[in-house]
Amino acid sequence: MKTPGKPPRAGAKAAARGPLSPERIEAAALELIEEHGLETFSTRRLGERLGCEAMSIYHHFPSKAHLLNALLDRVIALQPRPAKDMDPVERIRALGYCYRQIGLDHPKLFQYVALHRMNTRTALAFLNEAVEAFGNLGLDAETTARLFRAYSYYVTGATLDETSGYAKGPSATDPVPDAEVARDFPFVAAVGPYFKPEHFERTFAAGLDIFIDAIRRAVRKPGRKTAGGR
Repeated sequence: MKTPGKPPRAGAKAAARGPLSPERIEAAALELIEEHGLETFSTRRLGERLGCEAMSIYHHFPSKAHLLNALLDRVIALQPRPAKDMDPVERIRALGYCYRQIGLDHPKLFQYVALHRMNTRTALAFLNEAVEAFGNLGLDAETTARLFRAYSYYVTGATLDETSGYAKGPSATDPVPDAEVARDFPFVAAVGPYFKPEHFERTFAAGLDIFIDAIRRAVRKPGRKTAGGR
């Protein structure tokens, strides 16, 4: 019989919530990261959230790194993809929005996703799908690589900026007052309102349009090389 007033053991809490499973661990880890950030995430804190000892988590994931890899795969696998029979250029546009949505849905974890090499099987499948969209344009490997990398720089950088970048970064200890900015830095003052979150969607679309236009020009360029030298 349980002693009155004595808190239940961690194992008892875990049993009350259901058996531990990879799915349950991943869901709790994502929740914890989005609440408190990657910097403070640990298996100890995750164990507290799950009502179990940290060592119990290691029965499912050998290390914290393995768990983070699983979270990478999870958010990529669950993100809907554009149809493969779309117009190739429009598919490239859609994949840009697809990747950005991972960041919007999981802004704290995205700091890890954006810098992680796409070298798990799930991530490689996603990467292969994106490169395939460029390859379907009939460009040679070098042109495909350069266009894809430039496009990736934009989509990744824009998403990082929107979710955890400039607006949320450090500020001067004594920032210049708005009245002085308007007087002494009029160009900065004029564009400032459009840097706010309510303009992110239109700004992202405008930047992506620039890349899409460049891709269309590359495809139509007279005398361009194609994958088979045609």
